[in-house]
Amino acid sequence: MAKAAPAEQMRLLDIAVLDGKLRGLDVQAKALKEDPRLPDLHAGVTVAKSDLVVLDTAVSDCHRALTKAEDDVAAVVARIERDEAKLNSGTGLSKDLMALQSEIESLTKRRSDLEDTELEAMEAFEAATSDQAAQQGLVAQMQSVLDEVLDEVRSKLVGLKLERDATLGERTELTATFDPALLAIYDRSLAKYGVGAARLFHGKSEGSGMQLSAGDLVDIKKAPADTIVFCPDSGAILVRSEEWG
Repeated sequence: MAKAAPAEQMRLLDIAVLDGKLRGLDVQAKALKEDPRLPDLHAGVTVAKSDLVVLDTAVSDCHRALTKAEDDVAAVVARIERDEAKLNSGTGLSKDLMALQSEIESLTKRRSDLEDTELEAMEAFEAATSDQAAQQGLVAQMQSVLDEVLDEVRSKLVGLKLERDATLGERTELTATFDPALLAIYDRSLAKYGVGAARLFHGKSEGSGMQLSAGDLVDIKKAPADTIVFCPDSGAILVRSEEWG
């Protein structure tokens, strides 16, 4: 069986403390990345932007309709002005002048109808641009909230990384003082079970949190102090102190 001086086994608990801290930092980082606010905020911004695209399209359609209405009115006004110029010149046959007068009256009615259409198009365009502006404000507001949360998460993650790097550096310095064979046993337990070493205190394994059975305690008691023993539940190295039994 693997062996190590009791004092060296006891020092494994110092590594275990650092590994526990690293696990805790990783848990905190994972929780931050899975912030429950983020999915709803991302979804809200996505929907708001999608709605804005629809409104942008509506504004474009209304603008085209307004431009066409304005062009139609302008064309009729130009035609009326030409006809009125001819009529006012007094040149031409009487029947031609009467025809011009009749056409002007017809164009004037047409102009009135087109101006009504132009007014409706203008109102529709103004309403569409108002809806667009309101939605743009909503998108900006929602994006701002999302950005604030993301900045908060990123800031905390940076802090956790700095703390993790410092802890990892401390662990590296500490493990360099151990016998490689003992450290290899510890690291195998850590990789396999998530706990490398834990104290056995008053018959309870602090690796599993379980009270060991009488039979397991008898077997551990029989093992020499320099023999490495393992927790039957957690698989961690059990470090025996003077109050282990």
